[in-house]
Amino acid sequence: MEEKIRALRERMEERIGQISSKENLAAFWQDFLGKKGSIAELMKGLGAVSKEDRPAMGKVINDFKVQVEAQYKALSEKMEQMELAARNRQEAVDITLPAKKRELGSMHPLTLVKNEIINVFAGMGFAVFEGPEIEDDAHNFTRLNVPKDHPSRDMQDTFYLDSEYLLRTQTSGGQIRVMDSQKPPIKVLVPGRVFRSDSDATHSPMFHQMEGLVVDKGITLCDLQGMLDKFVQQLFDASVRTRLRPSYFPFTEPSVEVDVSCFECAGKGCSLCKHTGWIEVLGGGVVHPKVLENCGIDSREYSGIAFGIGIERITMLKYGINNIGLLFENDLRFLKQF
Repeated sequence: MEEKIRALRERMEERIGQISSKENLAAFWQDFLGKKGSIAELMKGLGAVSKEDRPAMGKVINDFKVQVEAQYKALSEKMEQMELAARNRQEAVDITLPAKKRELGSMHPLTLVKNEIINVFAGMGFAVFEGPEIEDDAHNFTRLNVPKDHPSRDMQDTFYLDSEYLLRTQTSGGQIRVMDSQKPPIKVLVPGRVFRSDSDATHSPMFHQMEGLVVDKGITLCDLQGMLDKFVQQLFDASVRTRLRPSYFPFTEPSVEVDVSCFECAGKGCSLCKHTGWIEVLGGGVVHPKVLENCGIDSREYSGIAFGIGIERITMLKYGINNIGLLFENDLRFLKQF
């Protein structure tokens, strides 16, 4: 038995020199201190020792076990210290290195212009309403004085979902919803995405509009021009002015196209205004009495003005962008300029 213990101690010391990882340490435990390890085998062998020698031999085995456990504990602490040191080396930060550059994001130019337009009209007392992008035919056309057989429907290439529902071609449907739910006086902006089957350098199948509506007693076309003068002066330049040209929209009468004096050449004529001194920016007019009546508003007592702004058009004019596609390509080289 003493020879076995001596041989086992020599083997233990040899194994200790070979331990370099937690895996080696776990194998060391199993070989010497496990339930089926060498020391457990020695304890089982005590039955073959004489009764007189058994207590002394048991003490020798226990002392050896205590020695092995101490060695294991020391090795375990050493391994933990080595792992901690390795982790510290791996997680160390060299404060002399330049920091990683994290670029700040920014708002899209369309969002910048939309917010700027809202801020201008909010200063005039306008609220904001956002209607659904999927509209029914009644809100998008019929109640805006565009019946089923009206030729003005041909002016808009509409994405129909079925015979009743469609992707809205204008945010004017929001005007109807507001007039249905509110009594005059009304001052509201209706921004949002609209959809038409049209695509070229200045048109997109999806684009953004900002509809404006004022309904009250004694509202005239003069109120529209005065309000739009303030709008273009704050958005472009304090020296610009507007002019109204006769036009046609089924939901306004009279209807006008609104031009702004060129803010690039001060009206003298340049490539931006095509040498006319004027730039078309939006359309509007006096709300048609039928539209008011369709919403239960007495057109003999109340009148209104409405206008529609293409946010892409204003953005392209404001920032000198010549292709509407740039606004939708998400090219960071382009977006970083704003």
